[in-house]
Amino acid sequence: MSCISILIADDHGLILSGIRSIIEEEKGWKIVAKVSDGRKAVDAAEKFRPQVAVLDVNMPELNGIDAARRIRKVSPNTEVLILTMINSEAVIREALQAGVKGFLLKTDAPGLLKKAIATVAEKKPFFTGLPSEILLQGFCEPLAANTAAVTLSTREREILQLIAESFTSKEIASKLSISIKTVEVHRSNISRKLNTRSVAEMVRYAVKNEIVS
Repeated sequence: MSCISILIADDHGLILSGIRSIIEEEKGWKIVAKVSDGRKAVDAAEKFRPQVAVLDVNMPELNGIDAARRIRKVSPNTEVLILTMINSEAVIREALQAGVKGFLLKTDAPGLLKKAIATVAEKKPFFTGLPSEILLQGFCEPLAANTAAVTLSTREREILQLIAESFTSKEIASKLSISIKTVEVHRSNISRKLNTRSVAEMVRYAVKNEIVS
């Protein structure tokens, strides 16, 4: 196969090593970065401009779906392949709306990973199982109106994840290079949109909607 530059992101070391081993079997394929969270994946994509980014969904600081959205902005020629254990229709819909080119389950045969990477590197879609069924049935419409995940902006989803991971407003402001006041405004908007009255309710929403594990 032709040369392909690849970024891989997964917060489980064993999984990361396994993905690396499979990729390194292909002559000419090059892993330009291996990272353990979504924010580092975005930074690496902007720096190295890989042809393919292989992302898990559940990663700290920035989940794979929101990382995919950002990668598509900072490196438009990078195609994103989601590799996850999550076989959720809601997550698959979110992935499609984020511009993900492929969706593969970790329970699929290892050989499919090579095929998936080669396919998306050619700008072609690659989906297995439920993702494929959703595409075939034309379920690419937005999520139902009562699922507030659709109403949250990318920044609000990012801040919601950090809140759910127990970061304070001061820590969030530092990570995102914004003011504490701006963080508090976002927190207020998130609470209003989700109709939540406590951090615990925000966390439950984030877990239920696969924003955090």
